[in-house]
Amino acid sequence: MSEALIEVTEGLVRALDGMSFADPVAAVYQPLDYARAPHHAYLRAFGEGRGRVVFLGMNPGPYGMAQTGVPFGEVAAVRDWMGIEEAVGTPRDEHPKRPVLGFQHPRSEVSGRRLWGWAAERFGTAEAFFERAFVVNYCPLLFLEPTGRNRVPEKLPVAERRPLFEACDNALRAMIDVLAPSAVVGVGAFARKRAEKVLGDRVAIGQVLHPSPASPRANRGWAAQADAELAAQGLLSS
Repeated sequence: MSEALIEVTEGLVRALDGMSFADPVAAVYQPLDYARAPHHAYLRAFGEGRGRVVFLGMNPGPYGMAQTGVPFGEVAAVRDWMGIEEAVGTPRDEHPKRPVLGFQHPRSEVSGRRLWGWAAERFGTAEAFFERAFVVNYCPLLFLEPTGRNRVPEKLPVAERRPLFEACDNALRAMIDVLAPSAVVGVGAFARKRAEKVLGDRVAIGQVLHPSPASPRANRGWAAQADAELAAQGLLSS
């Protein structure tokens, strides 16, 4: 299974290669390319298993997957909890305000710290969490504006969004074919809506609050709210 997942992600890299994005996008990071080694290590370590709950994120953060190649991949969580620390290269057009330092990056990504911190507190070991769940991103690209600010995929012009979403939709379908999950949970509304559009009634689809620090709700105890939302949907009960 893990090799099939790697094949899907490599196909997505090829499908996205050569796509261009106009102002105000100043740089585009593709961690499935320059952080291929830790991403493949993640898939090989934890990608096995059908019938799990798959959490679907939106796209990489500058201090998470952009550094480690792992969805929501806060450096400490990936290195210390998952036991993954592989070589990371450099993006083609590195933004001067968002350097890629890989596992040497000193900054913590809040969303990743919250999500993986919840997983560690709730399940203990990474192996126990991944026995019941898995985490993927819908879009593997990080879009940065001249100031270094993120530009989320849904804010892209339709002409840029259409081919991007088509490639990501195809990869999501293929990934779900491999994983055969019991449910797909969108981390935030965007991911849930894409899952609903792409997967239809093939699998149960739910949602949890996105752990972003930009969300006032998430800043008021994200883990407890995520637990309550999952329980209400009958997912990952003890």
